[in-house]
Amino acid sequence: MMPFSNGFLLSLSLCLDIGIANIAMITLAMQRGYFHGFWLGMGTCIGDLVYALLALAGMTILLQFEAVRWVLWIGGGAMLSVFAVKMLLAAWRQAQQIPLAGNQRPRPLLREFGRGVMLAMSSPSAILWFATVGGALISRMGNSGVAASSWFLSGFFLAGVFWTGIVCLVGSFGGKLLGARLLRYSYIASALIFTYFAGYVIVSGYREFILR
Repeated sequence: MMPFSNGFLLSLSLCLDIGIANIAMITLAMQRGYFHGFWLGMGTCIGDLVYALLALAGMTILLQFEAVRWVLWIGGGAMLSVFAVKMLLAAWRQAQQIPLAGNQRPRPLLREFGRGVMLAMSSPSAILWFATVGGALISRMGNSGVAASSWFLSGFFLAGVFWTGIVCLVGSFGGKLLGARLLRYSYIASALIFTYFAGYVIVSGYREFILR
């Protein structure tokens, strides 16, 4: 079950980076209700899964070249370490407050879903994340066979669904539970997950290139 748990934790590391998609889910759940925020979040999960599939397919081809594996080992480990430090620094800064608004007229849930897909696939931070951090980790799964890759992608997708449900539940209660403390804990959790994967990439690369 290691591929599943790795996929789950990797997806959480992406979700815990409090960015545009999370803010959009929270504010939408506050303003229009739980299911509006949830369907927007489901759209972002699909968008992230598409990027994961593209990264997995592309990395399988690129990994035929040893130079690429070296770059992913060194660059991926470095980027994961940078992301971990970034999350720790963000945890010590004053968290931004989420603006509240009054109840508004509901929109079609399918529209929110499509908006979520576009939000995920057009996010510069998500593209950068998959090109650096995600690529380095997903590449390890690409060498493990179809079964392991399937478990990895299942964990990756279900973590996004789980996170969406939690975030929208918080938002639907008017955001009273969402304060500086909750955001700070999210950043710390994200830093711990990035640290775990940095160690995973560095150790696995060391075994592959140095101890072979």
